[in-house]
Amino acid sequence: MMGGEGQGPKAPAPSPKPPPPTPYRGLGGEFEGRAIVSPGPPLKTLRFLLTGPPRCGKTTVVQKVAARFPGQAAGFYTREVREGGVRVGFEIVTLDGRTALLSHVDFPGPFRVGKYGVNLDNFHRVALPALEAAPGVELIVVDEVGKMECFSGQFVAAMERLWGQPLPLLITVAAKGGGYIAAIKEKPDKILLSVTPANRDGVPKLILDLLLRQNPAI
Repeated sequence: MMGGEGQGPKAPAPSPKPPPPTPYRGLGGEFEGRAIVSPGPPLKTLRFLLTGPPRCGKTTVVQKVAARFPGQAAGFYTREVREGGVRVGFEIVTLDGRTALLSHVDFPGPFRVGKYGVNLDNFHRVALPALEAAPGVELIVVDEVGKMECFSGQFVAAMERLWGQPLPLLITVAAKGGGYIAAIKEKPDKILLSVTPANRDGVPKLILDLLLRQNPAI
């Protein structure tokens, strides 16, 4: 028998593993590490996603950025509503000063998160108009993409429209949750930053520096 006769063809050599994605490193090579994750080259449109557990400081970061941003910003943030020192709900506050109760312990169903009933009519009336990419707006703030907000299909659709605009976004997103909460954190072309009590004082400057470096004309 000839050498090798009766043996099958050699198995092809395994393909080399593709190189790991290059971490997004800001506009000048900074911010290396795992705190900010986005594969590929520097982003043409800055989209910041701030995540972390409740009371880590996400809303405070958003408020500081909005207050110090030299251009025109739109959007909304949420704040606690307290009665007698006890938290009883959450309120939507737009950057142009409109307010509405998003949730309250006294609101009835059907939409509930824990002890809070959620009023989507209030949310649609006040929050959604603040997410329009109007002429002159140079930053849109969304605080937050959470369980209450994601009861609204109109809100999810508005977020998807915003993501398709060449407009900087500053978004807070709940640390836990499926559905759109998970989906937005999986999107490409974003900067995902975990806010902690240790880093939250420096995060507003980091965001503002990046925004101004990308658009010095603001």
